[in-house]
Amino acid sequence: MKRRDFLGATAGAAWAAPIIPRKPNIILILADDLGYGDLGCYGQQRIKTPHIDRLAAEGMRFRQAYAGSTVCAPSRCVLMTGKHTGHSTVRGNRNPELPLEPGEATIATVLKAAGYRTAIFGKWGLGGPQTDSLPDQKGFDEFYGYLNHWHAHLAYPEHIWHNRNEVLLFDNWFHQCKSFVPGHFIDRALKFIEGNASQPFFIYLATTIPHANNELKAMEVPGQGMYAGEKWPEVEKNFAAAVTLLDSGVGRILELLKQKGLDQDTLVLFTSDNGPHGEGGHDAKFFQSSGPLRGKKRDLYEGGIRVPAIARWPGKIKPGAVNDFPWAFWDLLPTFAEVAGTPAPRGLDGVSILPTLLGRTQRPHDFFYWEFHERGFQQALRQGQWKLVRQLPRMEFELFDLNADVGETRDVAAANPGVVTRMQALLREARIESAVWPSAGPRPPFQER
Repeated sequence: MKRRDFLGATAGAAWAAPIIPRKPNIILILADDLGYGDLGCYGQQRIKTPHIDRLAAEGMRFRQAYAGSTVCAPSRCVLMTGKHTGHSTVRGNRNPELPLEPGEATIATVLKAAGYRTAIFGKWGLGGPQTDSLPDQKGFDEFYGYLNHWHAHLAYPEHIWHNRNEVLLFDNWFHQCKSFVPGHFIDRALKFIEGNASQPFFIYLATTIPHANNELKAMEVPGQGMYAGEKWPEVEKNFAAAVTLLDSGVGRILELLKQKGLDQDTLVLFTSDNGPHGEGGHDAKFFQSSGPLRGKKRDLYEGGIRVPAIARWPGKIKPGAVNDFPWAFWDLLPTFAEVAGTPAPRGLDGVSILPTLLGRTQRPHDFFYWEFHERGFQQALRQGQWKLVRQLPRMEFELFDLNADVGETRDVAAANPGVVTRMQALLREARIESAVWPSAGPRPPFQER
């Protein structure tokens, strides 16, 4: 072949080469203490959530998704690192600034290495200012929010963190309870989408709604909106208004994605960090926040750890799908890695659930494991239909058949001794001992939050 013909052929080949598709954006929206039954698409009748319900109608709603823990910090640690609480660094809320391990991979470090712009807006909760576990040290390009989960209980704080800088919020410092900070997180997320529409991005929107507000005489939300006229206790009006406010923020994000033409390029996953709370005067039974499940936040019964979860990815996820495949927060890191086309770190407890999202079959987990340390050493393990729970080491194991009794009302341990024995062995194998989170002995002091 002559040189001129060769150049022409190679030029033609170059022009004909397929365009490499951009990596999909990923938006993870994490509610704070939102119960399994708090959304319309999960059966809620009194609290209005039209935008999240639309998210479910346009995507896949999961009926057996599990949080990483039954309280804030360990659940977020599990989510970020892909390791359940038998292996995770953080296994309770005892220390509000307990850091992740040095060099420990997170969703953000994996996605940043894959070419993503990464941001967190809201509650970090995995390391304070004196640690080496700040968001920018764990893979995030942008951070605006609370470093620890105790600070996050203030909806009108006098300061907030922007990357490593403590920013004074004049309206709250000078005019007490003037600026509602959780609303800032939605605004920041929208701005980040606007500024990064031409490249793949990962947003972790770790909202603090509808967690109770610890400020004296300060409402969880600026107003009660459509619930102001209801003949409910004031705290319940506030709770409902908070959930609907969160819903409106989700709607704003979906609308911007549509305006920017990013709908089909963006996986949106919405879930909650644990079951519903009963704090600040709120009664989780008022709205039946746990739905048909037993327990709430700080319980290892289903109501404390089974959470609402919805995934939407137009053109990839079948709209209106309802899925019963069990998965847990430790599956999100490998899932997002596969979505991004990059390997997940080794040594994780999680597996990618991308096949399930795309409507394919996949092998289920052998088992799911949780432990919780703030009311003694609690453990729970699920294997198939069976759920084993122990409240304290000195107490008897309870066994529930979730297929027949999702509300965990009938302990069938005595009738199934072989199942109990098998699951007890898994319970021992599922964890490694930790000096910070011992399985026996005196309990270090903690403060429930």
